[in-house]
Amino acid sequence: MTLSVLFAVALGGGLGAVCRAACTNLIKTRWKRSVPLATFCINVSGSFALGLLGAAALSAPLSALLGTGFLGGFTTFSTLHVEALTLLRGEAPAAGIGYLCASYGCGIAAAVAGLTLGAHLL
Repeated sequence: MTLSVLFAVALGGGLGAVCRAACTNLIKTRWKRSVPLATFCINVSGSFALGLLGAAALSAPLSALLGTGFLGGFTTFSTLHVEALTLLRGEAPAAGIGYLCASYGCGIAAAVAGLTLGAHLL
């Protein structure tokens, strides 16, 4: 791995994490229910975007910047799991199961949609 690719991953990861924090804050100020909509929206939109990128013929540094870096920093499946466990262990186990199923199902569907759309557009 070249230094330019490593730099691209680091830069993209930092920018993605900042965007995730901003989106999370924006959604949480408007969504007051127990189901964590912010993480769901971030992960599904990130899966779609990564699908689009997967269909594009990008250079290694650009792929590292946008895919591994930005979208890796933007999406957050570790948070998804902690939030699901919190729901499962708390007063909303059915919501926790639904959250996990919806997150994985919609994430996979979004990635397929992104790949499909990208294959037709790019």
